[in-house]
Amino acid sequence: MALARWRAAASVMALAAIVIGQAAAAGNKTGQVTVFWGRNKDEGTLREACDSDLYTMVIISFLDVYGHGRYHLDLSGHPLAGIGDDIKHCQYKGIPVSLSVGGFGSGYSLPSKKAALDLFDHLWNAYFGGNKPGVSRPFGDAWLDGVDLFLERGTAADRYDVLALELAKHNIRGGPGKPLHLTATPRCGFPPAGYLKRAVDTGIFERVHVRIYDDPDCEAYWHREWDEWVAAYPATRFYVGMTASEMTHGWVHPKNVYYDVAPSVQKADNYGGFMIWDRYYDKLTNYTSIVKYYA
Repeated sequence: MALARWRAAASVMALAAIVIGQAAAAGNKTGQVTVFWGRNKDEGTLREACDSDLYTMVIISFLDVYGHGRYHLDLSGHPLAGIGDDIKHCQYKGIPVSLSVGGFGSGYSLPSKKAALDLFDHLWNAYFGGNKPGVSRPFGDAWLDGVDLFLERGTAADRYDVLALELAKHNIRGGPGKPLHLTATPRCGFPPAGYLKRAVDTGIFERVHVRIYDDPDCEAYWHREWDEWVAAYPATRFYVGMTASEMTHGWVHPKNVYYDVAPSVQKADNYGGFMIWDRYYDKLTNYTSIVKYYA
């Protein structure tokens, strides 16, 4: 019933958002909204997500097995056929498409420098500019725009810093290649786990999406944690990560995005925008169609 009421109110609130969105208290709005795609086969195609005109970046999730010589891409039943063309379509529209590594499973780790370099080699040849014989390209000749670290588990031995530095070497700006966006999507707690902190401490991450949902400790203290994140990495753009599902702990009502979240996060000079989890829930609730006016 709550979801039904939310849907009924969504169209009215969307119209109101157009009117009042310009009056957001903070003056640091960017209009940037990133969404995760690939977690439910009923969310529609990647092309449809980009054609919705709701998002400025899409992150495909997840490459959920790596680190021990095996690699697995989990797209929740989406057929691979056509995704490469969809990626190119999104890019033609000016919407970059990245790949997130990690996720909620237990099949990934980077226990050594060699494992990190092996993962880089796989990513570069399977999803970016490489063409190593014997390496399958799930999306054909489509060349993705970046790599995101969505790490729900790890150990002190994991070398995501090595992976990040190797990716940065291939971040060619103004040359024959194209920029490679390096991002991370951590829970809001600060400081992050050591294996992620060591990577972010390299100073080469373009953006970090701080998730303020699905974490009981964040509900009361996310403002403080956000302030610590943005202060610690002033050269990185920070996106506030919110869920489009009101059934998920930490869901923020759009009016609270307007009155609290947006004004709070936009005080930071390195505020970047919103991150929405995920396209499936967003399609059900029309969440981004409302909150994008506050981003």
